Parts: sequence; C-alpha cells; structure tokens
Amino acid sequence: MSSFALDPRLAADTLLMGDLALCRVLLMNDARYPWLILVPRRANLVEIIDLDRDARATLMEEISLASEAVGALPGVEKLNVGALGNVVRQLHVHVVGRRLGDFAATGPVWGAGTAVAYDAVAAAALATRTRVALGL
Repeated sequence: MSSFALDPRLAADTLLMGDLALCRVLLMNDARYPWLILVPRRANLVEIIDLDRDARATLMEEISLASEAVGALPGVEKLNVGALGNVVRQLHVHVVGRRLGDFAATGPVWGAGTAVAYDAVAAAALATRTRVALGL
C-alpha cells in the first residue's frame, strides 16, 4: 500500500494550513476568494465513496468545520462546497467563500480570470485566523 502524497498541482496552487484528523487543509493562493481545500490524507482516493463509512463521516465534519471558518470571514455571504476532480483526480474538497459581485459573479470560481496571489502579510493574517478557527 502506498502512502499519502499531495498532488503536485494542489501543492503548487496552495499554502499549507495544517492537518485535521483526516484532511490536510490548504489555502488556495488566490486572494480574490477565501478558499480552503481539504485533502484526505489517504493514498489513491478519487471519489468520496472511496472512503470507508467512518472516514466519510469525518470528512463531512471537517467540511462543516472549514465551512464555519470560511463563512465567518468578513464579506463572505455564501459558501460554495464541491469535490469536482476534473483536473486533479486526487480526492479534494473546495470550500469557497463568495460574495455578491465577486470576480466570478454568478458563475463558478474555477477558470474565472487569473488568480491573484496573496501578499505575505495578508497570507499570514488569513492563515493565523484560519488555523485558530480550525483548531490547528
């Protein structure tokens, strides 16, 4: 059995926040949206149904925890939660904070314009707030 390894595309596009019981928590490096990505730390997962029943329950709890953290951020009016996997097959769940009039307007955030990387100060502030909210 192989061990967990983060897909290189996820690693390249994100900042590490830490690990919950099941998932690695990543911050998408796009300052236009508060956007966490949860990646279960198990090898060879593609779909949620690849997790056993207990792990699926843990994933749902961790999605809820991440949603609460993102939803509490200033300006967040709506949450988008999804596990697409059309580009990166490794199972991962997006938790995106949205607001009326954001860069993607009424569409999905994927492929909407060009990502704007966080500056170091903003990334550190958001990372600290997120880690505290998640208990990391």
